[in-house]
Amino acid sequence: MSTLSLDDLVALDAAHHMAVFGRAQVAFVRGEGTELFDTEGMRYLDFLSGLAVTSLGHAHPGVAAAIADQARTLLHVSNLFYNDVQPRLVARLDALLGGGGKVFCTNSGAEANECAIKLARRYAQRHFGAERFHVIGMLGGFHGRTLATLAATGKPQLHEAFQPLPQGFRHVGYGDLDALAGALDERAAAVLVEVIQGEGGVVPADLGYLRDLRRLCDEREVLLVVDEIQTGLGRTGEWFGFEHAGIRPDIVTLAKALGNGMPIGACWARDEVAAAFARGDHGSTYAGQPLAARAALTVLDELERIDAPGLARKQGERLAAALGAVEGVVEIRGRGLLLAAELEPGLDSATVNLALLRAGLVANAVTPTSLRFAPPLLVRDSEIDEAAAIVAGVLCGARS
Repeated sequence: MSTLSLDDLVALDAAHHMAVFGRAQVAFVRGEGTELFDTEGMRYLDFLSGLAVTSLGHAHPGVAAAIADQARTLLHVSNLFYNDVQPRLVARLDALLGGGGKVFCTNSGAEANECAIKLARRYAQRHFGAERFHVIGMLGGFHGRTLATLAATGKPQLHEAFQPLPQGFRHVGYGDLDALAGALDERAAAVLVEVIQGEGGVVPADLGYLRDLRRLCDEREVLLVVDEIQTGLGRTGEWFGFEHAGIRPDIVTLAKALGNGMPIGACWARDEVAAAFARGDHGSTYAGQPLAARAALTVLDELERIDAPGLARKQGERLAAALGAVEGVVEIRGRGLLLAAELEPGLDSATVNLALLRAGLVANAVTPTSLRFAPPLLVRDSEIDEAAAIVAGVLCGARS
């Protein structure tokens, strides 16, 4: 397939694609490891990984080979039948999450959260009655763009255009245990929380708060649902972000890194909770199809082989130190290789991020005052140093 120019791609997109994305004026056509290349041949360091997706980097040879082999073997048969890949994947995910659970495969993180919401409601209604269906989320949290996951998202500014949203969703302050305790009344079925609010600014939950959250859910007989879509599979320095607090959720949702770019997600629940779903309660045409499942199995193999959590801890420390030493950066937040750099007052993150892109570094203005960095877990020391030097150069110019 021939490469179109950026101008041609922009015109084609504007003429035929729904205008829902605020895209930067660059089109990437090739990637390798931590590097991306645009239509003009310019090289970039990718320190966003497609929003924490390509944890093994671009065009990983093992994943590419597995996808190509599966594409020549069997792409799709639907969930009316077994295939010889999906059962292996769900068994691996259950083992990675400690066992004693069941998995439903999905095509995305939003769908994983949809499954979690439906399952939590089904469980609560079967055990406690029809009035127990409310899901308590956190202000600043983000769980997807479908109507239900948008209602679960704690960003009221995103709600207005799509009212009326589904009922039964309430929000309390992130980290405010007293407010949560007040919200856990007889209507509450589940608490939905991110261990690090990624879209909320890369804000980690206090570990003591997470442990108190688990205790409070146990006391009130409410399910604890942890959204690990951005944090799961090694990125924070543990396989799952909740492991930093030493807790075990009732339901866990995954996506992003699971396919290294292949669209796939998963919803795991401990056996007792998973049993609330009866045949026909949930489903999906494409979910867990052989191509996506084969990619995910290969990704899990590679993440285990490279010790993904250990790499995230090691390289995350180096990146945090390098960014923290840059003049104009006043705080580093996050864990492992999911980090935010808070900029000093007067610096606009969107302006800075655009300058970084022009200088060859892909990051993300996650809030008006902070930048998000989530490079591949295989990022090299030299690439971290190069990225920090680009940030330093851009901030020097912005501050002068």
